[in-house]
Amino acid sequence: MTDRIELGLKDANAGCACCAAPSSVDASAPVAAPVSAEILVAGMTCSHCASSVSDELNAIDGVDGVTVDLNAGGASRVIVHSAAPIDPTAVRAAVEEAGYTLATSPI
Repeated sequence: MTDRIELGLKDANAGCACCAAPSSVDASAPVAAPVSAEILVAGMTCSHCASSVSDELNAIDGVDGVTVDLNAGGASRVIVHSAAPIDPTAVRAAVEEAGYTLATSPI
């Protein structure tokens, strides 16, 4: 086969990641790593409880998401995901606003 299709990669100084021209992105710039803070919440017994706590925590500025590992009858593990640390006072207030308390250890 003698026919070739020229893609123009050589002439355009483009190509795959290993041989492309350097990009203008500064690879040494720090990238903010997401933060996950784990708290224990006492008193939750059902998915409605978990939803109430999640809604209050998600309303805090900077919170990107909440994961609840419900432990009916014990302390439930709640993980608050954010780009930067969240004020613990705001977290406590949100949990209490939902009608629950922070637990210091699994019950």
